[in-house]
Amino acid sequence: QVQLVESGGGLVQAGGPLRLSCAASTRTFSNYAVAWFRQAPGKERESVAAINWNGGIVLYADSVKGRFTISRDNAKNTVYLQMNSLKFEDTAVYYCAAKSAGASMAVYRYNYWGQGTQVTVSS
Repeated sequence: QVQLVESGGGLVQAGGPLRLSCAASTRTFSNYAVAWFRQAPGKERESVAAINWNGGIVLYADSVKGRFTISRDNAKNTVYLQMNSLKFEDTAVYYCAAKSAGASMAVYRYNYWGQGTQVTVSS
């Protein structure tokens, strides 16, 4: 089993940066692909970024390309989401999720989920 804990959310002004962290409990963290998803009030959960086991493959939603960067440190069992040039529409609860095998942007493919962290961007 994999337990995931997100941190780093908060209130930030539009145009500013924020870095989210996703810490995993498993000793076999390098066996898992990890993704970030987000969900705004009244909207469906959407994919943001995904990374494979060694960081060699990264995927991004079009809405965040060039602004967000996903990375991982397997020695620390942690995945990061660096968010720059934040926009009001980035406001949402951000979740990290893990799955075995390759990276994917599909919500249904992920077995393990964190509790989420709120990101609020003020305009």
